[in-house]
Amino acid sequence: MASLSYFVYVLVSLLNPISYLLHGHHQFNYKPSDDHGVEYKALFVFGDSLFDPGNNQYLPNITFEDDPSITWPYGETFFHHPNGRLCDGRIVPDFIAKFANLPVLPPYLQPSPKNFTVGASFASAGSGVLVETNPGTINLPLQLSYFKSVTELLQEQLGEEEAKSLLASAVYLISMGGNDYFTFYADYQENATESLQQEYVAIVIGNLTGVLQGIYDLGGRKIAFQNAGPLGCVPFAKQSYDIKFGSGCVEGLQSLARQHNKALAGVLRDLESQLPGFKYSIFEYYDALGDRVRNPTKYGFKDGTDACCGTGAYRGSYCGGLNGTIAYELCSNPGESVWFDGGHTTESANLQLAKLIWSGAPNVTGPYNVKQLFEQE
Repeated sequence: MASLSYFVYVLVSLLNPISYLLHGHHQFNYKPSDDHGVEYKALFVFGDSLFDPGNNQYLPNITFEDDPSITWPYGETFFHHPNGRLCDGRIVPDFIAKFANLPVLPPYLQPSPKNFTVGASFASAGSGVLVETNPGTINLPLQLSYFKSVTELLQEQLGEEEAKSLLASAVYLISMGGNDYFTFYADYQENATESLQQEYVAIVIGNLTGVLQGIYDLGGRKIAFQNAGPLGCVPFAKQSYDIKFGSGCVEGLQSLARQHNKALAGVLRDLESQLPGFKYSIFEYYDALGDRVRNPTKYGFKDGTDACCGTGAYRGSYCGGLNGTIAYELCSNPGESVWFDGGHTTESANLQLAKLIWSGAPNVTGPYNVKQLFEQE
């Protein structure tokens, strides 16, 4: 059985990536029909493995054991080579950038010239809101410090007023918190009392609120959140906690996600009432992904339970087999699966989710969707 550190981590382009993202085929050529070349400003991405475009591959002393996304078959569907994304192809922020007529955002740590006037991605696989979650990754406070450096560069490049305008018009896309709860649950499992769970959720939300205040203080006004997903339904969690029935999930993790999402919604409402100009979006990721897991055929998938790539129950671990050193299974068509590996969705699922974030109805993504946030003055 895979080590717990690997399980926690997994929940967590380099060959002309802009042209890759602008030219796809079939369903992946989707662009919103009513945009007509509208020029938007910038997209800044904070998050964990769900949003990481490859930052972790530039961390010190990284190996394929630390970061399986740098090995085959990650990237097989679209990029045709590993590129640091824990997916067979594109991840949600890649599609959001495309819908907004922006180029793909390269990893912030990628050692190459970057145009920060269109945004940046600081997301890091395995990272958490709390600094003690998976040390060595780019935790959320560190991501905020990187963003502060970018704002200073923009002020130097554009001047204070133009930089202020760009930062205020930009959208800040965030997916964070899952790894904190995986870590907590690994420590306590079902032994955590209700009061201990509530205390931990409050700590995560409190630290998250501090970072949101930091983004606001640096000029950000439009926050777009993907809330915590159905953590107990991911294949690696079901494998590691020995869920026997395919449709079952780890209820302790599910409960933590629901508590987090309720608290997050309350905090964002409070910030909107307290901070002038603050606007936000919450994508109900827990519900949207959960329904695809339970009812895959409703959304065009054949399998919502097992990962396309991996080994063991639900193919929940070791996609890529530690760079091919151990045996693993790989499905022939990732687009038929909700999950690519034990903790991450396929490009096909990511496109569906990105569409909901971009233009979903208020009961799915609200009070604004991301398209509306970009359009707000």
